[in-house]
Amino acid sequence: MDGEWWTTLSPDEFAQLHKYIEYSTKKVKDVLGEFDGNGRLSKYSTEQNIDFEGFRTLMKIYLDAEDIPSQFCQHLFWSFQTRPSEKDTPSTKPDDASGQDVVCVKDVVCYLSFLEGGQPEDKLKFTFKLYDTDANGLLDSSEVDRIIAQMMHVAKYLDWDVTELKPILRDMMNEIDYDRNGTVSLDEWIKGGMTTAPLLVLLGLEASLKDDGQHIWRLKHFSRPVFCNMCQNILLGIRKQGLCCTFCKYTVHERCASKAPSSCIRTYSKSIKDTNVMKHMWVEGNCNITCGSCQKTIKSFQRLTGVHCAWCHDTLHNECMPPETEECDCGQIKDHVLPPSAIYPVVLDRQNSLKKKDDDTLSLDGEMPITTVDGKILQIIPVPDTHPLLVFVNPKSGGKQGERVLRKFQYLLNPRQVFNLAKDGPKPGLKFFQDVPNIRVLVCGGDGTVGWILDSTDKMHFPVKPPVAILPLGTGNDLARCLRWGGGYEGEKLTKILKDIEVGIPTLLDRWSFEVTESGLEKGDPVPYNIINNYFSIGVDASIAHRFHVMREKYPEKFNSRMKNKLWYFEFATSETVSATCKNLQEILEIECSGTLIDLSNLSLEGIAILNIPSMHGGSNLWGENKRGESKPLPNKTNVAITDPEALKSCVQELSDQLLEVVGLEGVIEMGQIYAGLKSAGRRLAQCSEVTIRTKRLLPMQIDGEPWVQPPCTIKITHKNQLPMLMGPFTKSSGSKK
Repeated sequence: MDGEWWTTLSPDEFAQLHKYIEYSTKKVKDVLGEFDGNGRLSKYSTEQNIDFEGFRTLMKIYLDAEDIPSQFCQHLFWSFQTRPSEKDTPSTKPDDASGQDVVCVKDVVCYLSFLEGGQPEDKLKFTFKLYDTDANGLLDSSEVDRIIAQMMHVAKYLDWDVTELKPILRDMMNEIDYDRNGTVSLDEWIKGGMTTAPLLVLLGLEASLKDDGQHIWRLKHFSRPVFCNMCQNILLGIRKQGLCCTFCKYTVHERCASKAPSSCIRTYSKSIKDTNVMKHMWVEGNCNITCGSCQKTIKSFQRLTGVHCAWCHDTLHNECMPPETEECDCGQIKDHVLPPSAIYPVVLDRQNSLKKKDDDTLSLDGEMPITTVDGKILQIIPVPDTHPLLVFVNPKSGGKQGERVLRKFQYLLNPRQVFNLAKDGPKPGLKFFQDVPNIRVLVCGGDGTVGWILDSTDKMHFPVKPPVAILPLGTGNDLARCLRWGGGYEGEKLTKILKDIEVGIPTLLDRWSFEVTESGLEKGDPVPYNIINNYFSIGVDASIAHRFHVMREKYPEKFNSRMKNKLWYFEFATSETVSATCKNLQEILEIECSGTLIDLSNLSLEGIAILNIPSMHGGSNLWGENKRGESKPLPNKTNVAITDPEALKSCVQELSDQLLEVVGLEGVIEMGQIYAGLKSAGRRLAQCSEVTIRTKRLLPMQIDGEPWVQPPCTIKITHKNQLPMLMGPFTKSSGSKK
């Protein structure tokens, strides 16, 4: 075994650390506060070293978790030691960290700050001030070297080929001392860091637009030979070999990034008068596919050859390129795309009025308008007869799927159409598109993300509410299933999904107000939502969901894939079958449907579900289908609850009928049978236009998959409104999973 095995985290452990950081609500600055006064780390100093017990306390605070696996914490502690203790060898390293082993507090804090979300400039300022002990605004060369060492530490775990990074950082350090006085000031440090492209990528530069022409780099692993657009030499390495622009696919060595021209795409026009014909934006090289003109393969294994357009995405041989005057129409997805000519700064008079309007509303919504780098407000005038697509992506959904989908849409569409929900939420995008006619919205995420966008859309003053389509990235994806967008994205071509959206069928979705009035002084968890889009349930299924939720918050690294999540659900369901925590639910609650009290006396129930859509828990239809051969019944158009068992057999379930379906569940086994198709449905109890539920003790509940524990209360569910959705076509051009 390698003699320095203790100084390196395994890839799984590094991924585990990332998961903890993602779920934690704490920041490095919060941890530093614990070193002061009566804080939990007050016996230590940020200027000195810290032992293993102090390190473990620090990590518990930072990761917001009490049960960090001991071995993981030990390995992380050892990874900050520059060399092992002389008394230890790989064969004699103790099972628990010795009290004499210590690590530098500043190195730990610096390292963690690089892994946090945030802007690179803020990270550079933070690390500078962390090591500027005497607060004189200067760092000597040894202090700068320690910061660089932690950057290299992070780079190795991110799978970089650090042989490229070392000389780049060394050159940066030689140039950073602009006045050659042997020390580095804060301004020199930031200037050097913000002009070194690989360092910006390492610091977590978010794909946010600054000004047109600027590349947005990301480090990438290439599975086939790729050539640098600058020096035209091949990118070598077995890990991540070079930098690739998210917006235009311009590719360079790390060492060539600083020399790359500002030749990225234009995302807006400088003026409304800029009516020039839109031309192709050709990027050369790395096009190992079929030529769109001659249909022959572009062979790019030996040199930089072939071209692709960053707007219409046509790929051609160099000799097959059309004349420079040929217009680019944005290709097969032009109905969705906002070309640069559709976005431009507003004229001066309107600029002033919009700024005044935004100043007046800023205190209400806290959102600034979309502007250019010099502060000019942008507006959209779409191409006639098109339907611009506003895309929201939750990068945390679906493991790393969300991040990949975000980058792909930024390449396929105008990046100003694509918004990262983890960065600013939905308001900036909705506000930017508020007055644009004929828009569609695409939400890339799970059911919770869809509900977030629907709620935000409802609160915005759109002239006409835009229809919403879904790219399912979550675990259950029940609403996406009902709207024929499938049960989960599995890597299909996004261009095919965009074509499906183009022919999507508009429909309406009922939304329901959810009001809770507690009956006593007992306190429970906060209610997650006051709106129901999909379903509400009490009892056995909510108990399983709540246990899943608690375990995921405690051990996020164990819930990093859709398959693992389903296995955990199965385990919790099995234990719930044995414990039966919600047995005889009918004795501790009553249900009133549109003024009619439901008789539960002859039933034995462990769960109650109130349904707005025909899918729950990843595809279970608890209401069930009507029997084949029956004549299609007329929908219930009255406000009177239907509770007669025979009449309920013919009641249809619709997304926009302004009715709820009430179903009783006998237990976990029945839920499993329905999911597996061994049983058609639960017990139909009622179809009605409003529901009132009164409970007598603490019970698990959930709304749209978000669980909580609720003390005795009265719950009232009434119809709120309807919002437009897009339903997928019957025959899909993509092979989405059903």
